[in-house]
Amino acid sequence: MKALIYEQFQTLPSIQTVPDPTPDPDGVIIAVKATGLCRSDWHGWMGHDADIQLPHVPGHEFAGIVSEVGSHVKKWRVGDRVTVPFVCACGVCPTCHSGNQQICDDQSQPGFTHWGSFAEFVKINRADSNLVALPEEMNFDTAASLGCRFATSFRAVVDQGKVSAGQWVAVFGCGGVGLSAIMITKAAGANVIGIDISAKQLDLAKSLGADFLINSKENTEVAAAILELTKGGVHVSLDALGNSRVAYQSVSSLRKRGKHIQVGLLLDREKDSPMPMNLVIAKELEILGSHGMQAWRYPEMMEMIKLGKLKPEKLIGQAISLSDACQELPAMNRFENEGITIINQF
Repeated sequence: MKALIYEQFQTLPSIQTVPDPTPDPDGVIIAVKATGLCRSDWHGWMGHDADIQLPHVPGHEFAGIVSEVGSHVKKWRVGDRVTVPFVCACGVCPTCHSGNQQICDDQSQPGFTHWGSFAEFVKINRADSNLVALPEEMNFDTAASLGCRFATSFRAVVDQGKVSAGQWVAVFGCGGVGLSAIMITKAAGANVIGIDISAKQLDLAKSLGADFLINSKENTEVAAAILELTKGGVHVSLDALGNSRVAYQSVSSLRKRGKHIQVGLLLDREKDSPMPMNLVIAKELEILGSHGMQAWRYPEMMEMIKLGKLKPEKLIGQAISLSDACQELPAMNRFENEGITIINQF
């Protein structure tokens, strides 16, 4: 099969021909039809993830067709159209039994713990616990866009933030995660403030339902602006970027009893971020993380998409080839892309 591979961190990837994967008894092989290019892939390419062993094939947001099935798999057959949460759970540990497969004690992550979906085929173990069936009416590009960004945002807004109609929500960072969060928040009936340094991304945020916009490149006192606009702060705020300064502003923009949801990855030098803990105490704030979404939670999201309440296809900015991704992956930190980039030409 063809695959995008980097031999060393922070070096230009290349397209190589490598052996096709074979399924374990509890696993499947999926023929990749579309896969998202995510900033988490960039973090991996930078060397920020200790799980990655070189040489490596990235990619963790994908959809495709089951092409081979292990002998112990009960729920899936060759030809099934599927996607997969980026956290693949073991299904048997205490955390999985509690329903929290997104933080499984023995999790695996395609594109990080093993080779991922920037290839013609990808191997997934524990298939009965991790595969999600695609509705016939959903195309592969849309399914791949759900990946980690849309599904993670869904859980962040719905399960962690418990956002409801009439509330105020601030979304810091209008990339794939942030735009997803804006769309989902509007579907919940809340008021949304989109914050970004890019006028183009803010325009896109507005088109997806953001009620108010703040360009943090022009207005550096973001928290103060939000407190004034909302007459006391937002009920829920999300750092959808993964930046220590942004996370600090997010917490500072909350009203009493508000919730900060950390969605963007804080890695490398960002991992030990300062927090305004005086406000956390004085306002009785909550600080929550959101790390993917369980396979069993996908049906509610899929139903909202089917009913037209959510339209993730609107988040897709461009479709590129696997060879194009060799240049696009290293360039992700420039934040030049508008919306989600999908690889659908192999």
